[in-house]
Amino acid sequence: MPDTQQLLKEGLSDAIGFIGGALAGYWLARLIGFDAFAQGYNSSSIVGILAVGLGGGMGLQAARRWRAAQARKD
Repeated sequence: MPDTQQLLKEGLSDAIGFIGGALAGYWLARLIGFDAFAQGYNSSSIVGILAVGLGGGMGLQAARRWRAAQARKD
């Protein structure tokens, strides 16, 4: 059974990876001209929401790969 410190490390790294990726996706979409928070559901907001979701998923995967690499070093 994993200890509390290991679970905390997993949870925090997942959260940081997801939030960081989602913010990166949001700002990249804004830079290109898509706004996830635009009024209504037009194509700009849909693409912006998609970018936030994809960025969050990619950040989460990056955090998990980082944790796996750290585990191999130990």
